[in-house]
Amino acid sequence: MNESRIELLQKYIDEEPNEPFNHYALANEYMAENPSKALDILLTLIEQQPDYLPSYYQAAKLLEDLEEEEKALEVYSSGIELAKIQGNHKTLNELNSAYQNLLFEL
Repeated sequence: MNESRIELLQKYIDEEPNEPFNHYALANEYMAENPSKALDILLTLIEQQPDYLPSYYQAAKLLEDLEEEEKALEVYSSGIELAKIQGNHKTLNELNSAYQNLLFEL
């Protein structure tokens, strides 16, 4: 976790609170060492900016890692629907694959 990068991203968020990438990048900084914090940021991002597609895969993957499989399936499913609406076939395939893999594991 890079503290100076976290500080910089937090500054960007303070300056542009409605820019979803800054929140997404901040969550990625926390991913390895503080996954719960990363998840909180991503779920808040999904709630406040539901059209920001990249957040769905990362949030669902963290939920899987935290053994919250049912919630992960819900987030994958929401991301799949959004990817269809946005016509983002690459992300749709990634979300679908992760969703199916999790279903298979359960």
